[in-house]
Amino acid sequence: MELDYYEVLEITKTADNETIKKAYRRLALKYHPDRNAGDKEAEDKFKLVNEAYQVLSDENKRSIYDRHGKAGLDGGLGGGFDFDIGDIFSSFFGESFGGRSRRRGNGEKYPLDLEIGLSIDFHEAAFGCEKEVEYTKKVPCHTCDGTGSKDGKKSTCHHCGGSGRITQSNGFMSIVQECPYCNGTGEIIKDKCPTCSGLGYEEERHSLKVNIPEGIDSGMRLRISGKGNVGKSGNTGELYVVVEVREDEHFIRHNNDVYVEIPVFFTQAALGESISVPTLRGKTELKLPVGTVDKQRFVFEKEGIKSVNSSRIGNLIVQVSVQMPNKLSQEQEELLKKLQDSFGIKGGEAAEECKGIFDKIKAWLKSE
Repeated sequence: MELDYYEVLEITKTADNETIKKAYRRLALKYHPDRNAGDKEAEDKFKLVNEAYQVLSDENKRSIYDRHGKAGLDGGLGGGFDFDIGDIFSSFFGESFGGRSRRRGNGEKYPLDLEIGLSIDFHEAAFGCEKEVEYTKKVPCHTCDGTGSKDGKKSTCHHCGGSGRITQSNGFMSIVQECPYCNGTGEIIKDKCPTCSGLGYEEERHSLKVNIPEGIDSGMRLRISGKGNVGKSGNTGELYVVVEVREDEHFIRHNNDVYVEIPVFFTQAALGESISVPTLRGKTELKLPVGTVDKQRFVFEKEGIKSVNSSRIGNLIVQVSVQMPNKLSQEQEELLKKLQDSFGIKGGEAAEECKGIFDKIKAWLKSE
């Protein structure tokens, strides 16, 4: 069965370029080797995601693929091509994560920059906080001084010929990637260091306090200078903290605006009563207009979340959910019938306002 690039990226065939980019970004992060060390299945999926993106992000290749499938590209209609996984990935995520441009330094066995995740509560993100994070970073092995070799000797990697990169052909496509045998260094070790097993590094556990700015949102990163991995040369990378904000039980965030739904009994809506509504900073009063309808919205300016990049504060949007009774007592039923009669509404007939709406619809249909 032929591989479907749309299924690989988990998108439909009508997806636009922005949807394709978002799907690639999400899946590439999910399956990136740095996040799935030693996981062969994740590595294979990462390659497929890059392969699918390389085709579907190119208008000409996508057109050929849609008409003729992968065989069309392989058969010369679109021509074969090479691409570097690292180049594609770094074009999306910058030099701080993935790809050859990630700050590895001369002769380093691992990237110097380090990324960790941090989950915080909704209100912590809205108002800022201080969190202590624990993480593991790499430092050069003290026994072999970061060489990975027991006697300090190395030889040229015969898999990549010392280039640090290998090319794998996959039909019409050639994938260039870091050599997995020498980890991109171009050199291999015959007699490994007994302390680090040839890795050239040890891992240390660290903790530090991080100031979370007011208004931060999921997916945003904090850069902490000089707290990343330590290289053999003595250079230290950056630590990137990727924030994930947990959902709140009542509030929903959209950019810097906050939404909340408030249940209102139908009599309160009809009478136009004042009700108390929760805000991020406490409570406020909402004066309902007489005859408030279900899903009606009310805006409270500057009661949302402060922008992390400016002094602007979003709004609080309160949406009313009009609640109707599930059952009525005999007394309640009689009272409602009297109220209905007082409005001149006859039982079994539509209200005049509704009839007016239907008349307008009929007139509109006749004019078409």
